[in-house]
Amino acid sequence: MTEQVHDDRALPGRRGLLAAGALGVVAAATAAAAGVAQAADGADGAERTITLTGTLPTGAPDFVLLPFDVPAGVREIAVSYRYDKPAVPPGTPGNSCDIGLFDERGTDLGGRGFRGWSGGFRTEFAVSREQATPGYLPGPIRPGRWHIVLGPYQVAPQGLEYRVDVTLRSGAPGGEFTPAYPPERARGRGRAWYRGDCHLHTVHSDGRRGPAEVAAGAREAKLDFIVSTDHNTTSSHGVWGPLAGPDLLILLGEEVTTRNGHWLALGLQPGQFVDWRYRSRDGVFPRFARQVRRQGGLVVPAHPYCPYVACQWKFGYEDADAVEVWNGPWTYDDESAVDSWDAQLAVALRDGRSWLPAIGNSDAHSVPQVIGSPHTVVFAEDLHRDAVLAGLRAGRSWLAESASVQLEFTATGAGRQAGIGEELSVPADAPVDVRLDVSGVPNGTVRFLTDEGQLHQESLPAGGAGTVVWRTTASLAAFVRAEVRHPKADGTPGRGNSMGPDLPWGPMAALTNPIVLRARR
Repeated sequence: MTEQVHDDRALPGRRGLLAAGALGVVAAATAAAAGVAQAADGADGAERTITLTGTLPTGAPDFVLLPFDVPAGVREIAVSYRYDKPAVPPGTPGNSCDIGLFDERGTDLGGRGFRGWSGGFRTEFAVSREQATPGYLPGPIRPGRWHIVLGPYQVAPQGLEYRVDVTLRSGAPGGEFTPAYPPERARGRGRAWYRGDCHLHTVHSDGRRGPAEVAAGAREAKLDFIVSTDHNTTSSHGVWGPLAGPDLLILLGEEVTTRNGHWLALGLQPGQFVDWRYRSRDGVFPRFARQVRRQGGLVVPAHPYCPYVACQWKFGYEDADAVEVWNGPWTYDDESAVDSWDAQLAVALRDGRSWLPAIGNSDAHSVPQVIGSPHTVVFAEDLHRDAVLAGLRAGRSWLAESASVQLEFTATGAGRQAGIGEELSVPADAPVDVRLDVSGVPNGTVRFLTDEGQLHQESLPAGGAGTVVWRTTASLAAFVRAEVRHPKADGTPGRGNSMGPDLPWGPMAALTNPIVLRARR
């Protein structure tokens, strides 16, 4: 049996919806009547479909709630949706609409009612007590008012016409889903450098790889750990357990995908969901950053200069624990991210604040995107969740395009030595020797940069290995960091402290966090 619910009234524009608060949501007038639809007759195997239709105007709220009632005896909820895609003039965004689900526990921001999100990756999904489509959470189908949530992040000038079919199937509830979470420890090497990719996607969001394929790719890339970060869902958390092993630590996380940028919640406790339904103007981002930190996790703005709609970072960095400055294959937005991060280093040291560490990740979704290119190499006490997160938080890390790149970076002066992420305290004018040992970058270019910019450049031989030493003092340099670049497309090494019509450097091969130099009085 099918019931159709339709209302020709268009939703009010965004200006009239500001009172909705941080959620930026509105219960669609087109679906209001669906809330009282009785949708199952209790007979085993019976089903009833409610069809929700409507039109969203340009300026619609970020999230639109479509309520429907679930009576007792429903075994499974199956949803399919579609929307129109009219032609638009060049340069004008066309229609794009995401979808998710909240159960009878409600739709409050950060509440307990979240049951899944597939963004725009799927046109249909189903949930039941024993299983769910990837992106959604299996669990009890309790009676009460549930909600479809639409996320119209682009609406054409003609508006967006949608149709959502909600099918309620009655019957015995089935068995309970038992999650298999990964252990928090793998077999490590004690205090050592560990390689990991902290930004990866699977079929549980918009990736094309299953979790098993991601784990296999991590091993192929010679990684020691990975973090699962599907968009706006924790549904993959409970499937990683059998895929971890003594050789691979798997941490849990989420890519929190807001309308004002994406951020990585790294090291979440199993099944812990972080809400995404807010903008910078709503002032609630610090609340969710605290939620992650209370679990011992990290808050990491992702690809802050990505040019895609809703990807650029607009929340500031006061509540961040690190920043992803290198995302996937090296492009101009990574250059912008590194430049901004570098500028923040000097400001933090001037103000006596902790500086923000840099990390790099593949953000791999599918072939041909390479898992582990790039990745972050972190110094940790052991291959354990808490130790890895502590190393990342402290900036004891460097970024590599692959496991073939090896690097050691130190600063030595006045009988003391410091490494990446550490501080060297020496007399202001005492000589400090900065040394980089690197391999795996044929004909590469080594750059040493301080708060003044690039102060030393040297080329590597065709074999890709070399040692570069440069002398400075704490009075001349507040910090020093290293970059290793590939040759430019024309084969030249690149040239610092110069300007021209194109980028002065080839792609990044390795990037270190800084060594801080303190002038001892």
